[in-house]
Amino acid sequence: MTRIFAFFAVFLSVSFMSLPASAQDNYRIKAGDVVRVEVLEDSSLNRDALVLPDGRISLPMAGSVSASGRTVEQLRNSIRSQLAPNFASDPTVHVALSRLAPPAPASAASAPATDTIYILGEVNNPGAVELEEGTTLLQALAAVGGFSKFAATKRIQLRRTDRSRVERIYNVNYQDILQGKTSIGTTVLASGDVIIVPQRRLFE
Repeated sequence: MTRIFAFFAVFLSVSFMSLPASAQDNYRIKAGDVVRVEVLEDSSLNRDALVLPDGRISLPMAGSVSASGRTVEQLRNSIRSQLAPNFASDPTVHVALSRLAPPAPASAASAPATDTIYILGEVNNPGAVELEEGTTLLQALAAVGGFSKFAATKRIQLRRTDRSRVERIYNVNYQDILQGKTSIGTTVLASGDVIIVPQRRLFE
């Protein structure tokens, strides 16, 4: 009877219907899945339980139960075992998959790592930007569309805070970069860096 109940509960789950019948019995629960737990002797325990990132679910009277890597039947046996001390005889426990964890985006594995860089002031598109790791100062300025017509390009600041929360300020003269007097434009940025392009003064 328990197997029949579990089969129909799983069959009615939209996210689980796509699995072949042979795979349903062998499916290994993973973090992000949702399982339906029902206890015949105490309906107050009936609930959908999310498998947490640590691979466990939490149930009243049973506490924390390891779920990840187990089949539905193995999980049912574990829950029944942990509930048993609370009942005069072994409780009747039904477990079924209610919903599968959403799949990771197909591009996630191949997407390049990025850093968040903050570019403020007189640039064409100021704000926080996600740039590929290894992006240089000059490349970052290009990514936001370059300078506005009011930019004081000789007084650019690169502000970087280290792990001890100490901020270091580097002065950047864009004209010196263009003339080859400095290589600071090739500085590789780090996540959290702030680039400030101030407004040009009246006679600057």
